[in-house]
Amino acid sequence: MSETPVTATPAVPAAPGQGAPQRGTPWRLAASCAALARDRADHPAVRCEDRCLSYAELHRYSNRLAHALRSAGVRRGDRVAFYGRESEHYYALVLACAKLGCVIVPVNWRLTAHETGHILSDSGAGLLFVADEFATTAERARAAAPGRTVRLGDHGAGLRDWCADEPEDDVEAEGPGPDDAVAQIYTSGTTGLPKGVMLAQRSFFSLPAALGDSGGEWIDWLPDDVSLVSLPGFGIGGLAWFLHGFNAGATNVVMPAFHPQEALRLVREHRVTTTFAAPAMLEMLLDERGAGPEAFASLRKVAYGAAPVTEKLLLRFMDELGCALAQIYASTETGSVAVCLPPAAHRPGSPLLASVGRACPGNEIRITDDEGRTLPPGRTGQIRIRTHARMLGYWNNPGETARAVAGEWVRMGDVGRLDPDGYLYLTGRQHDTIICAGQNIYPAEIERELVAHPEVADAAVVGLPHPRWGESVGACVVPRPGSGVSAGELVARLRGRLANYKLPTSLHMADALPRNPSGKVLRRDVREWLLAADGDR
Repeated sequence: MSETPVTATPAVPAAPGQGAPQRGTPWRLAASCAALARDRADHPAVRCEDRCLSYAELHRYSNRLAHALRSAGVRRGDRVAFYGRESEHYYALVLACAKLGCVIVPVNWRLTAHETGHILSDSGAGLLFVADEFATTAERARAAAPGRTVRLGDHGAGLRDWCADEPEDDVEAEGPGPDDAVAQIYTSGTTGLPKGVMLAQRSFFSLPAALGDSGGEWIDWLPDDVSLVSLPGFGIGGLAWFLHGFNAGATNVVMPAFHPQEALRLVREHRVTTTFAAPAMLEMLLDERGAGPEAFASLRKVAYGAAPVTEKLLLRFMDELGCALAQIYASTETGSVAVCLPPAAHRPGSPLLASVGRACPGNEIRITDDEGRTLPPGRTGQIRIRTHARMLGYWNNPGETARAVAGEWVRMGDVGRLDPDGYLYLTGRQHDTIICAGQNIYPAEIERELVAHPEVADAAVVGLPHPRWGESVGACVVPRPGSGVSAGELVARLRGRLANYKLPTSLHMADALPRNPSGKVLRRDVREWLLAADGDR
């Protein structure tokens, strides 16, 4: 496979060891799109279902959309909402917004009308593009946030008609630059009302530029890659994965929604070389009938992240996928991959498999106490990351922005420690910390012990209110099919492995854990379910 670079993403001078964008550099999606349309005109840019757009076709389509947006009264800095599944039409609209200088606001299509209404109202999006299947929900949401709605139509026919009479030449915008917002992604809302994370154009360029010649040792995107985009584009995982592959000139195979059987078919049919998925998605893929060495022969590198992974499952990935693996640790607020466990660290028996990796080139990690003082290696504390891809802030929310960002450092909301070599080990979520009789308990530690049991497939641990101790430990466990493991057996197994105050006082079995589209456990839902289960006893 050729690894000859294309000129779509020009080399950018960087500050030593930082990968920082320089003033006047072409870290702009409009420039990238135009260069790719010139240099890789006929190369497939996006495949979705049975449709395909080349880089030249995608450039012309996004130009027409940009002109249509301007004709509709959209101006630089305006918010434009999209409520539909992933497709070439969504990503063409993302590029159109980048060219005009407005901001795409993707809406999670699993949300209710009430939740969607909050996003439309909070963002102030006057124009909403909606798929026909979500039109009823969107109409109800519009009651809380009036504005104009454009239907996408069957396979995007409505959107194409909407811009059909517009010119295909480049939009003469004021020139949105690397530090201008291009996307506003709403957080999952697991801890409160969703907040709009504003991401600049530089968020989708800084990491590849910083990786430079070391890309193959970490995570990389190559011009000849066929990249499977299986995570939804309303989150940072799907959007960033597509745009990184796009900027490299790769072929991007987009799934409207993840289904393991369809993902397996796409890997085989299109000879997919790289993808990014949550561990649960990869596990489902491996469980599909027909999965095996022949099906995965085209893969060269698979990235995984967005949720914890057990060493047992990781060993399975290493054994059955037959390609290089890279773990990703990031957040919407970091804008791109912040920390990576590189392929070289994926060795059976390596203690590094318990870590999430080291800071990617150009990024830095600090572990601090509650007052922001840096802690030495081995000490557990708050995780802070400095990256040039970081968010501009939360939309219209300076208070929350100040709590999330300290100078150039993003507070990750996670608790962890660094080893002397700079590898990061997660202990748990800071706001998920359980305080029992004054003792801090980190759920990840207990979850790791629970899923180590051969008959346990998944587990989530949360704090439950306790009249005497403040909080006690509650656990929701998903047994493997056909398992006869009992709650008492699991607690007995934990005894001796964990301090007594860490043992669950409430443990219940469930068929599955509630997760958001990015694969993260919805701990609030777990907590409510456990409280209800305890009340029924």
